[in-house]
Amino acid sequence: MKIRKELWFGLSFMALVVIGLAALLLSVEKVTNGHLGLLMLGLVVTAIMLGFPTAFTLMGMGMIFTWLAYDRNSTKTLDMMVQAAFKTMSSDVLIAIPLFVFMGYLVERANLIEKLFKSLHLALARVPGSLAVATLVTCAIFATATGIVGAVVTLMGLLALPAMLRAGYSVPLAAGSITAGGCLGILIPPSVLLIVYGATAGVSVVQLYAGAFFPGLMLTGLYILYVILVAKLKPQWAPPLSAADRAVTLPPLTQQLTTGTDKYALTGLFSALKGKRNVDVPLGHILRQLTIVVVPGLLFLLVLVTSYRAVTTVEAEAVYDIQQIGASSASATPAAYAGGLQEPPQENALKEPVAEGGLQEPPSGDVKEPPGAEAPAAPVAASVAEPPAAATAKASTDKTPTGATTRDAPTWWWVCFAILGALVTLFYLFLSFARLEIFKMLLTSFFPLMILIISVLGSIVMGLATPTEAAAMGALGGFVLAIAYKRLTLSVLQESVFLTAKTSAMVCWLFVGSAIFSAAFALLGGQELVETWVLSMNLSKTQFLVLSQAIIFILGWPLEWTEIIVIFMPIFIPLLDNFGVDPLFFGLLVALNLQTAFLSPPVAMAAFYLKGVAPKHVTLNQIFLGMLPFMGIQILAIVLLYQFPAIGLWLPQLLYK
Repeated sequence: MKIRKELWFGLSFMALVVIGLAALLLSVEKVTNGHLGLLMLGLVVTAIMLGFPTAFTLMGMGMIFTWLAYDRNSTKTLDMMVQAAFKTMSSDVLIAIPLFVFMGYLVERANLIEKLFKSLHLALARVPGSLAVATLVTCAIFATATGIVGAVVTLMGLLALPAMLRAGYSVPLAAGSITAGGCLGILIPPSVLLIVYGATAGVSVVQLYAGAFFPGLMLTGLYILYVILVAKLKPQWAPPLSAADRAVTLPPLTQQLTTGTDKYALTGLFSALKGKRNVDVPLGHILRQLTIVVVPGLLFLLVLVTSYRAVTTVEAEAVYDIQQIGASSASATPAAYAGGLQEPPQENALKEPVAEGGLQEPPSGDVKEPPGAEAPAAPVAASVAEPPAAATAKASTDKTPTGATTRDAPTWWWVCFAILGALVTLFYLFLSFARLEIFKMLLTSFFPLMILIISVLGSIVMGLATPTEAAAMGALGGFVLAIAYKRLTLSVLQESVFLTAKTSAMVCWLFVGSAIFSAAFALLGGQELVETWVLSMNLSKTQFLVLSQAIIFILGWPLEWTEIIVIFMPIFIPLLDNFGVDPLFFGLLVALNLQTAFLSPPVAMAAFYLKGVAPKHVTLNQIFLGMLPFMGIQILAIVLLYQFPAIGLWLPQLLYK
């Protein structure tokens, strides 16, 4: 019987794990609990590779080795299991997982991706490698809306792969674009991976979402740039679309307004308002088209004005001049330049009774202070009392100012609106009737999904809602989209609920198994042994990050991201403080790295998802060959993120400093 290469790799990897564990146990003089912890870790990896369920493998191994650590005390073992499970399931962050998954399955089952891909490939028809670029953009948007790698790769394999093959695209390039684009859901928020990592590492999910935004855009941009370069250098791999594929059919009423699809739409529509030859075209149709044309400019101006006021207006805070306790009454602010607490008016104050014949104050001209008594009082008066001019200035700055002050708009605001302004200008400069129809298609496919994504992510990042609340809003948005597109049926709802329950149960059981496993590993001293071993190597920060990312990359071949996060992150996270690594930054590196692991042969899950729906002549080796350049791009993205940490840390620091 011929054994497949993937099976050979799996058996070889398991053999290496077993041999390494045996060598470790034989090399030590005495087997301690820490060595038992490492043995448990190796057995878990081997059992998972043999096909045992991950969650129950973690729980089973954890309980067995905890029982050994507690000297076969079953009561303590069961108590530890219950406490670990309760601590995990009481986390509020985990509630967001089923809600985000439900939103993703609703969007997927509503079949919104077909119209999105068609409108994007027409909008990008003149870009080199337009079908592959449209595939990557569609995958990025759909991955953001769903976050489910298998669903995105499978749907794009059914939709985009046949279109690219019919257009003469290279099989490796087409397969690589689909698999790499489908994996973007691991990184781009609202990613379930980031929620799981945040709950495991104790990092704010809100800051993780903010930090992953620009690395996700950077990786998508690098993918698109690579495809465009390949299409330019090797046009036979990504031939341009034919005129028939780029053709846009105008509605019958619009056809009466123009002699061709390439005519300028804005002047054509305005001239149609008074043209006699358009008497058969209802005025309402022309006004609707004009409204669609004007909306982008009006929306740009509205956002420009409101955002400018938001970033340049600073509400002044009240600053009070508080007198130090124990200061003499001479330091009080005189009534002439009042503004704070003052001495009561003299006429209402208590006065010394003036009794005739009694003791009275001597006249000021008769008795004077001795010369030596005046000297110590001078510095005190100088330090406490203020001249009227200084006091007036202090009152104007230290007291509560009314109204608000302004500041200059930050650089990032000018850059963003310069880019948006350029896009709006290009839109109006090249707005033909054909492009107007494409824009209308985008209005019904691209923009609804973008509004859903921006509303969910924006509410999280801006602090308007917690991830759980935003996930609930996203689930409601998925309902609304499915209803708006008339795709919400009882079967769609049943499938979405069933798949959500299945996925959420898997993740939650993984968390319970991970908690039991981590508690057992720490109880046995495995974490301390690993930490001692790593610190004994005297690694620098860079060397530690390279070592950890290399281990995660290798683990990504036989294991899925859920297993890597819940099993190995509790081992890496305690080491971060010793090397001065921010857990937020480490999580972004891990998210980028796990995308690479998803594409690394021979155990690349994205390749098997695509192979399951690809035509028979598309081989697994061709899919692997197409994924290799995108793996190189992901490694480049990891290097760029490490060299320029601000790519991931600038937005969280800006919003939550």
